[in-house]
Amino acid sequence: MTIVVKSPYSSEQIAAWLRGLLTIAWADGNFDDHEQQFIASFTKEELAPSLKWQSLEVITPEELAAALGKGTPAAENFLRTAVMVAIADGTYSSSEDQVLHQFCQALEQPEEIIQALRHTLEIQDQLVSAPGISKVPPHLPLDSLREWLDGLDVQDPRVARFLCKMIPSQCPFERDVTLFGRKIVHIPPLCKINPLYEQLVGLRFRALSYLADDCGEDVTPFI
Repeated sequence: MTIVVKSPYSSEQIAAWLRGLLTIAWADGNFDDHEQQFIASFTKEELAPSLKWQSLEVITPEELAAALGKGTPAAENFLRTAVMVAIADGTYSSSEDQVLHQFCQALEQPEEIIQALRHTLEIQDQLVSAPGISKVPPHLPLDSLREWLDGLDVQDPRVARFLCKMIPSQCPFERDVTLFGRKIVHIPPLCKINPLYEQLVGLRFRALSYLADDCGEDVTPFI
């Protein structure tokens, strides 16, 4: 039986929140029109059917700040989830970095967060230039970012469902990319490429636990 839980966020804030996450998800241009419509559809119909959506289009930094406030706990928690969505597919692109930087400035959040995240771009460059590397270099200064991401407390079922949808449930297998029968690149497993993979797994687990234990929802579709 589903339990009605009281969210600390208003419906208007959650609508802006989810639009912000969609803006990040679409930032790198990897979604065609059909995929964008699909994501927007499950966001509206499955994640937050009771919300009165005025728009499912991308949201501007100014609109986001107007809804969540500047320097607020809501703004900080949104940015945590936005970072998670940006790295959920195992890569962090320069276009995602640009959008996150704009959000960070508009929400008046510490820019050190984004600066630390940019180290993952350096990691990807290393993996491309030296395919033999299979692990993330252990010395990268990401500890403060990991600690900051782990501080996210899931408090809204609509955001929890979105995270469970966007974060992969399993670490994709390593694979070779071939062209005309010849291997051109070897891609390690996501859990080795992504230096924040443990934070992703932890957040997905907390979101699932929140939906199951606090909201009484059946989380089988997310597993």
